[in-house]
Formats: sequence, structure tokens, C-alpha cells
Amino acid sequence: MSPPEQALAQGQWVKLICGASNQDLAAIEDLAGLYSLAGVHCIDAAADAAVVGAVRRGMAWAAERGSSVPWLMVSLSDGPDPHFRKAWFDPERCPPACRRPCEQACPALAIGLAATGAAGVLADRCYGCGRCLPACPYGLIEERSQVLAAGSVPALLADIRPDAIELHCQAGRDGGFADRLGQLVASGVPLQRLAVSMGAEAGGAPALGEHLWQRFDRLREAGFRPLWQLDGRPMSGDLGRGAARVAVRLLSQVRSLAPPGPLQLAGGTNGHTLGLLEPDSGVAGVAFGGEARRRLQPWLQAAHGQGRRLLDCPALWPPALEHAQALVQPWLQRCGGRGC
Repeated sequence: MSPPEQALAQGQWVKLICGASNQDLAAIEDLAGLYSLAGVHCIDAAADAAVVGAVRRGMAWAAERGSSVPWLMVSLSDGPDPHFRKAWFDPERCPPACRRPCEQACPALAIGLAATGAAGVLADRCYGCGRCLPACPYGLIEERSQVLAAGSVPALLADIRPDAIELHCQAGRDGGFADRLGQLVASGVPLQRLAVSMGAEAGGAPALGEHLWQRFDRLREAGFRPLWQLDGRPMSGDLGRGAARVAVRLLSQVRSLAPPGPLQLAGGTNGHTLGLLEPDSGVAGVAFGGEARRRLQPWLQAAHGQGRRLLDCPALWPPALEHAQALVQPWLQRCGGRGC
């Protein structure tokens, strides 16, 4: 595996997204271990000490088996954001005859798990995708924001010392963005990269290019090196060729408008993404979230059903690793139109 900076330069960068509000520590540890062994360059997780501990335990397991250690990235936002929320409902209000389409729609298996005897939403497993919200025929499910308080950020970052930060941003929140940058500076943590994640929801690609330039100027003033994450279809579940096309289309529209720095795809990225890219697309890499989890879900369920880490199940983790490698390896082997 190429070092992270080399991978960005060669268009081979791969990041695992564990979820900005995901606190399912057992699954995070297993995902971090297997995707580290599969060759990802970065693992993005919630800015939470327990979550970071799970990621690092997974990385250590992979390092014992010859893996390079990926960058640890933690996610913050400049205000309320769909990536930083959890679903909630009162199960006592659910009609007995309801067929529970919310449970069927949840990719995290966070609703009404018979194996645990729990009702409602298991908060640790919910990562805020929102697919249960329209699925409820009675409108009983609500979302609850999980934005990290400003005063806690510097000390938290100084404690967990990530290699990189991702800021999920929205248009019109310049003040919130500047405040977050101030908190990062106050932490004193040296960062390899500061990723800015934005989509084209407000005004399309031209407006997105302008917003990225505004943030570029602030990053340069603060001394941070940018990584631009283009969020094609945020919280989509990353399913299907259509979702992949949205992410690739956004790249083609924004590439000439973006400020200096590598461009990375997210939001709708999956196994179709690479095949949709032009040879000279200029993309530095990709982030996989829902697709990465989906591929390993059967083995995670089997191991956790036994009360064990997947990483501790020698009959289960090798086939799971093969599925992780099938997603990651094509990116590690591409040239990206950069003469590699």
C-alpha cells in the first residue's frame, strides 16, 4: 500500500467512513481491522474517545498481520448536519399491527433487534442515515442532533490526537466554520490534512466551487492543508449505479471550479464508482461508508451473535476480508491518469 500522501497524488486514496455519529464499538473495531488489512489509507470516525479507541484496536490487530497503519480522521461539523444525528421514537406509541417498515429500512440493524430484546432505536448502532424517517407510516420517528459542543473540542482533540480532521460544512455558515477552525488551532494537534466535506445542495456546482474557495482562504490562513470531499448524495446508503453516477457527475462539474488540493468522492460511492470515471478525471480517491459496512454485515452479525469480535473468529474474518479487498484493491491498483 502506498503512503497516504502518495496515494492522494496518484489517485489511489481510499478512506473508510465509520460514521460521524456511529458508536457501535464492536462493529467499528471489526471494520477498522479488516479494512486496514485490506489497504485503506484513512479511517474516518466520530470524534469520541471510545470510538477512537475501537478504531485504534482494529488498526493494531491489522498491524500485527502486516498492515500499514492508516491515518485516523475524526469528523466534526460547522453546525447542525444530517451526518450528526440519530433517529428516535417511543416504541410504546407504535400500533401493534404495524409491520415495522422502519426496521426493514435500517441498514445498521439499529431498530427493534430481536437478538437483544430491545425496542425502539439502539442509539449506539444508529448512524443517522435517515431512511427510517419516511418509512414510518405514522410519522413517529424524529431525528436528534449530535453536534459536539464548541468548548469540548480543543481538549478532546488534544487527548485523541487524530492525524486528520473532516469538517462537514454547509453554505451560509461561515461563522461556524471559522469557529471550528479556531478550535482546531487551539487544540495544538498537528494535522496531515483538513478535509472539507460539502455537496451541491445550495446552488449547484458553481456555488459549491465558490464555497470551497472561501474555505480555502481560511484554511490557508490557519496553516491547514486541504482535502476536498465532494459529497455527491449524502447519507444515501451508497447503493446502486445511480448513486454512483451522482457522485461522479459532481466531480466532473466541480473539478475546474475547485481550489488547489486533492478532490475525493463520497456520498453514493460504491463498487460501480471506479468504472464510471474517465481516465483523466483528476480524482484523488474515494471514501466508502454504507457500501463498506454492507459487504461485511453477514460476518459481523455471525460473530457478534456469538458474543465475539469478528477479528477473533478465524473461520469468519478471512472471507470477510476478501469482500473488503474486492472493494478496495481496484482503487489501489489504478493509475488515475497521473502516469503511475
